[in-house]
Amino acid sequence: MNEHATAPLRAGEITTLAVGIRRVLAPNPGMMTGPGTNTYLIGNEEVAIIDPGPAIQEHLDLLAKVDNIKWILATHTHPDHSPGVARLAAMTGAKVYGIAAPNGPHQDKTFSPDIAPIDGDVLHGADFRLRMLHTPGHASNHLCFLHEGHRWLFTGDHIMNGSTVVIDPPDGDMRDYLASLQALLKVQLSAIAPGHGDVFDNPYEVIEWIIEHRLTREAKVVAALSAHPDTTSQELVMYVYDDVSVELHSWAERSLLAHLTKLQKDDRVSRSNSARWRLQGA
Repeated sequence: MNEHATAPLRAGEITTLAVGIRRVLAPNPGMMTGPGTNTYLIGNEEVAIIDPGPAIQEHLDLLAKVDNIKWILATHTHPDHSPGVARLAAMTGAKVYGIAAPNGPHQDKTFSPDIAPIDGDVLHGADFRLRMLHTPGHASNHLCFLHEGHRWLFTGDHIMNGSTVVIDPPDGDMRDYLASLQALLKVQLSAIAPGHGDVFDNPYEVIEWIIEHRLTREAKVVAALSAHPDTTSQELVMYVYDDVSVELHSWAERSLLAHLTKLQKDDRVSRSNSARWRLQGA
């Protein structure tokens, strides 16, 4: 087992995971964030900070004490990942990388990048290279960052440890999410450093499991529609997510809508004006 696999997840501590890779856990535990948001520090001679998290001053004060901060990167603009960026940039003078918030709820409109990278762009630090990969799905503006030396992928909410991510339409898109996961199978990886939870040492097994899990769920959607045609998403969720606590069905319905929208784009289901779904040709 690699050393980082046993690194503790404790807020308020800077933990070294590998040469030139450190982690600080933000103090924002919760149902959607698990133990909290992981902030990563990349490099030593020049430092890039990935996902400062929410604007919690004690967390930002700890980060600002790190020497040689040159860049701040946001994987996406959900409120547990990017609101700390503007304040930390003001504290450090660092340049901000990321894609501006799309329209819709649950977006951090304070995020204002200096540089909006495109897929394949590389940030050159004195002792590292980070390749930026556009991975839409959980969010349309989601980026993952590949450490080209260690081959670690910093995944934000594209992949997390301890839970599958919610795909919340209209900005969340299941078809894009699966395509982004498939693309990552072609990238040389040694580990996944998620936005929540500990590091994965088996990146391809994790990615393949998520793809299979989502396709299995999609098959349940099709089976449920076959048995219960002309059904609303509120009615379908009890059949498709019968393995999920009823208390979480409101969130599960969001991912269910993402599956239905994907199937609609695939010309496999249709939606009536009264928001009832049925299989095409049924």
